[in-house]
Amino acid sequence: MVASLGGIDAPHRPVLLRETIEFLAPERGGLFVDCTVGLGGHSEAILESSNDTRVVGIDRDTAALRAASERLSKFGSRFRAAHADYKNLERVLTDIGESSPAGVLADLGVSSLQFDSPARGFSFRFDAPLDMRMDPDSGEPTAADLLLELPEEELARIIFEYGEERNSRRIAKWIVEHREHGEPITTTTQLADLVARAAGKKKRWQIHPATRTFQALRIAVNHELEGLARFVETAVDLLQPDGRFAVISFHSLEDRIMKQELRRLSGYCQCQSRRDVCTCGARRAVELLTRRPVTPDQDEIDTNPRSRSAKLRACRKLISVGS
Repeated sequence: MVASLGGIDAPHRPVLLRETIEFLAPERGGLFVDCTVGLGGHSEAILESSNDTRVVGIDRDTAALRAASERLSKFGSRFRAAHADYKNLERVLTDIGESSPAGVLADLGVSSLQFDSPARGFSFRFDAPLDMRMDPDSGEPTAADLLLELPEEELARIIFEYGEERNSRRIAKWIVEHREHGEPITTTTQLADLVARAAGKKKRWQIHPATRTFQALRIAVNHELEGLARFVETAVDLLQPDGRFAVISFHSLEDRIMKQELRRLSGYCQCQSRRDVCTCGARRAVELLTRRPVTPDQDEIDTNPRSRSAKLRACRKLISVGS
């Protein structure tokens, strides 16, 4: 499929599609929830697997929901769209009168639709306002708002923790100095140029020096890590027995949360010190289907370079303890 948004035509290539479908096993039929439906590539494959499958597609981005609904209209009432944050999964299902899905999928991160839209401000490939909101109608602060309002110390923390950027303090200092001199950073080009100057040219860049800062701001704007562990537990609890949960992450912070939470739900105690009583809440609710994350092969990376950092983890809800 080629999606058009804001004058950009971009082919939609769902990441790790074959592997995701194998783990979800939608040929069993039943209800599946695509928590980040995007342009609907994964949902389409789920619906094509069996005439007995239904999909609820959730997304914060109304443009994505429109595109997915158009793409999946051929499936009629078997696809339903829901405008919401996927972390409110339980409420979404309750509101539409659904329960006990056979499978839940979350493809985290920025969609191609968002990344390729110049007006959305996710990429420094385009000179655009620094927005970065996955739901531009939310009324939440934009990336430009954060750069204008947050103290230098908080900016440095966000850039360091969410972007794993060594130059976080220097970048934050320059941002604050610019706004104090009446030159706030409000566009993608301004921010990319500032970070490049702060990084200097001591060595050849393997990636653009602004990449980590853009990632950090996007995570902060969209609260991407907040409530992520709770979402995993909620998804598992909502699954019917033998249901499947699959998640695709694109950076180490997300994957670390996924790894820890799925291990805890598989019964692995993660208490930091040895105690007679487990306090981390470990319980044997799932069987891990991926001991290590599944990553794209070279063929997929060659055809879809954005898949390079993708990591897929999956589990199966146990029918009963010990099953």
